[in-house]
Amino acid sequence: MNIIMERFPYRYVESGTLENGKPDFRIQKMDSWTNRYKDMYHCDNGMQLTQAIEDFEYTKWLDPAGVPCYVKDEAEAPDTDEGGRYRL
Repeated sequence: MNIIMERFPYRYVESGTLENGKPDFRIQKMDSWTNRYKDMYHCDNGMQLTQAIEDFEYTKWLDPAGVPCYVKDEAEAPDTDEGGRYRL
């Protein structure tokens, strides 16, 4: 296993090759109970792994635990009231 990059609690690894001869890229996540990394996501290809490395929010979006990602700074659009209804 080749660790490409580590950004807690995730790490990006190449775990050998697939049956078709392509590299097996995975994203692993630290398990807080065992303090060991476990496979979280098997990437389709190297481009997807590169995107996950460059965009940390995308890594969180792939996390099946439902980690908040792509969170906006604004709570509501400027043309809506407190209830989220559009103003006329």
